[in-house]
Amino acid sequence: MVPTPPDGRAGIDAALVKRLVAAQFPRWSDLPVRPVEVDGWDNRTYRIGDALTARLPTAAGYVPAVAKENEWLPRLAPSLPFAVPPILGEGAPGEGYPFPWSVRGWLDGETAARERIDDMAQFAASVAEFIRALQRCDTTGGPLAGEHSWYRGASPAYYDEETRRCLAALDGRVDTDRAAAVWEAALAAEWRGAPVWFHGDIASGNLLVADGKLTAVIDFGTSGVGDPACDLVIAWGMFSGESREAFRRAVGQDEGTWARARGWLLWKCLLTLSGHIDTDPERAAFDRRLIAEVLDDHERFG
Repeated sequence: MVPTPPDGRAGIDAALVKRLVAAQFPRWSDLPVRPVEVDGWDNRTYRIGDALTARLPTAAGYVPAVAKENEWLPRLAPSLPFAVPPILGEGAPGEGYPFPWSVRGWLDGETAARERIDDMAQFAASVAEFIRALQRCDTTGGPLAGEHSWYRGASPAYYDEETRRCLAALDGRVDTDRAAAVWEAALAAEWRGAPVWFHGDIASGNLLVADGKLTAVIDFGTSGVGDPACDLVIAWGMFSGESREAFRRAVGQDEGTWARARGWLLWKCLLTLSGHIDTDPERAAFDRRLIAEVLDDHERFG
C-alpha cells in the first residue's frame, strides 16, 4: 500500500486543477472544475465542464499508471464490449503539482451497487464477457505484471510472507487450518498459460451501470499482461448464489486459475481483517463472510 502524502491528498483541489488546465489546455480553460461525487484513493478526479475529467495521482507510487493507461486504453478500447475511459490529453507536472496527469472523456453511469442492477446473474455474465474480451486482446508489447500492477497478474506467492504473518496473527480467530490449505492450493496452481491482459481491480467501484446494466469499466491502473486469476475475485466480492454460478460459467477459466483467485481474495481479506478485527466490527464481519465463502468454495471445487 502506498502511503498517503503528508498533506492528505497531494494538495490536489479544484483550484489546482483549474490552473493546470488553463496552463496546459487553454482551449478548456473557461470550463468549470468540480470534484466528482464518488472518488478513489489512488487518484483524484475532477469534472471539467460536462464532458471531460482530470485524473491526478495522489502519490508517486501511482504515477506509472498514467502513462500505461494513456498508451494502452486507446489500443484496447476497440476490442472491448463496454466503454473504457477515452484519453483526451496528457498533462505534465506544473503549478506546484509534481506528477503527470491526464484529461479524459466523462463516462455516464453510476458505480455498480446491487440496488442499481436489474438482474445480477445477467450483470455477472456481462462482467465475464468483458474479462474474456480483455483476455483476447493482443498482448504484444504490453506491460508484464510487476510493481506497476501491484503484482496483480503475477503469482500470489509475492504475498506469501504477508499472508503467513496474517494467518499467524489470526490463529484462533478464523479457521487458519482451512485457510492455509486454500493458500497452499493457490501457490501450487502455477500459471502455465500464455500471458493475457488483466484489469487487476474488477470490483463494483470500477464498474459503471446505467438503466440497470453494465455500461463501462474504469480504473486500469493495476492492469497488465500476465495471469488473469486476479480478475476472478469479484466472484466472491460482489456475486453470490445464482450470479456467482453465472459468472463462473461465463468466464470459463480452469480450476487452477480459480485456485489462484481464491488465494488472491484470501490474502486481501486476511490482511484487512488483521488490521481492523478489533476496531471495526462491521468490516470484520464482511471479511469473515468472504473468507468463509472462499474456504467453502475451495472444498467444493478445489
